[in-house]
Amino acid sequence: MIEAARRAAAGAGRDITLIEGKAETLAPDIRSFDVVTIGRALHWMDRDLTLALLDRLVAHNGAIAICASFSATDGRNPWLDGYNEARRRWSPAKLREEAGRGTRTHRDLPAFFRGSLFRPAELVSIETSHLVGLHDLAERTLTYSSSSPEALGENADAMLRDIGQHLAPFSRDGAIAETVVSTAQIVKR
Repeated sequence: MIEAARRAAAGAGRDITLIEGKAETLAPDIRSFDVVTIGRALHWMDRDLTLALLDRLVAHNGAIAICASFSATDGRNPWLDGYNEARRRWSPAKLREEAGRGTRTHRDLPAFFRGSLFRPAELVSIETSHLVGLHDLAERTLTYSSSSPEALGENADAMLRDIGQHLAPFSRDGAIAETVVSTAQIVKR
């Protein structure tokens, strides 16, 4: 991701500094930033510690971009419901139960930022469509915590076969059409 960001910045003629790492391990004397991005991680972060860190990291007129991308759920990806059902079926029961009842504060940003100086300001949303390889789409299931190789153990290969069988009728020459929604919730002081 860092290399892709470098290429994009160079292509746009922008000089930017990119830092790879965990927020918790940043040097205490690091300067503030105009933009701080968080992608698919806010729900793993301690709210109070994160708010204090963001208060220190985000410049006075800066912004936070909370980014996500997902397959469109409005029927344009006809394979999606069965794909998610199969993935969840293979997830260990404990993880399915926790996912069903867990508090996902990243989905309620006003609640996450309540009591801080930050407020959700605008949502930027972009849709794209592309072809994705059947094998690549099946392996994407391994990136979810509830269906990761660590969670599935010896069942990972069986789940991939199951997902592949579900996806096969939707593929053409080994590829599947996918519409993706990418969002950035912009949060400002």
